[in-house]
Amino acid sequence: MTTHPAVISLMVAPARVVRGQQALVESIEYIRYLGQRLLIVGGEDSLALEQLQVLFDRSDLEIVTANYMPDCCETSLDRLADAVTQHQADLIIGVGGGKCLDTAKLLAYRCKLPVVTIPTSGATCAAWTALSNIYSDAGAFLSDVSLPKCPDLLVLDYNIVATAPQRTLVAGIGDAIAKWYEASVSSGHSSQTLLIAAVQQARVLRDILFQKSAAALAQPGGADWQEVVDATVLLAGVIGGLGGAQCRTVAAHAVHNGLTHLPGSHHALHGEKVAYGILVQLRLEEMPQGNQLAATARQQLLDFYTDIGLPKTLADLGLSEITISQLHHAATLACKPDSDLHRLPFSVNAEQLVAAMVSTTIIESRTDRESISDRCLG
Repeated sequence: MTTHPAVISLMVAPARVVRGQQALVESIEYIRYLGQRLLIVGGEDSLALEQLQVLFDRSDLEIVTANYMPDCCETSLDRLADAVTQHQADLIIGVGGGKCLDTAKLLAYRCKLPVVTIPTSGATCAAWTALSNIYSDAGAFLSDVSLPKCPDLLVLDYNIVATAPQRTLVAGIGDAIAKWYEASVSSGHSSQTLLIAAVQQARVLRDILFQKSAAALAQPGGADWQEVVDATVLLAGVIGGLGGAQCRTVAAHAVHNGLTHLPGSHHALHGEKVAYGILVQLRLEEMPQGNQLAATARQQLLDFYTDIGLPKTLADLGLSEITISQLHHAATLACKPDSDLHRLPFSVNAEQLVAAMVSTTIIESRTDRESISDRCLG
């Protein structure tokens, strides 16, 4: 009797992607096709972007705006759902960073409406994915929600992304390059066609970022900059779409999730915490059997982080005064039974994770070493 594999439904890509210098202008007819009563969700700065005026200038569009703050949390989602009802909206548009776009996607899903994502930076691939992360009102990660489809339209307007601080693109590089280190360890030995494709695309993504990031950051808005923005927003999303959850997040993102429960880390961007999490994951891979490949990869990343300005230490994340109990709390949350960390091919407990988080930290001053390492390791 022939055994057939289980049916798997993949949300690979948005229905349409428009990218370019004037992508929003070129997208207006697509937007109008999706809906005419728009609820635009964003933060204060994003909603004030002058590039959005092209939408407000259209007499055939009825538009209201709503701030998604304090976070992609149930409080915000309930308030925004009321705004959908009051406006009788037929289309949700998210304009902003990852948390804003996650809010817009989840709001649209719950309200059974189409959604358009317009990223304002290259900080994450949230504009692409069929996934939303839920946080507490205070910004602590709670869970992720798989969505039944990717956005109906993604508008990657380079003129809008160029208005963001350069730090956001650096963070996006950290978030995107994690795809290789997470997908290769969770799925690198798979014989499944799409997982093979996802892992190899993650390798390509890593190589593009190694080769082009420094030049991109040196000339914002230039050709290399556009290629790196495409890599962090679009190609990173392709990998998760092809590979599914198995190729999306492993230990690096689990470390991020745990750190969000420490208020001292809240000023650090998502991709900055993920970048640190990659170093921790590689340290975990290195510790059990002296994995030299992991050690070499970690050193290569440390050099790369130095070149482009990604955080390498707990102190870089604003956690130089962290206590052992706080770090253990974050590690315990990162090691919960349903954590992505358990996609590693070996088991990890909270004590081992704390050791990796401390030992991967490269501290330049003795004072910092005493404030973190000595307290954490006794």
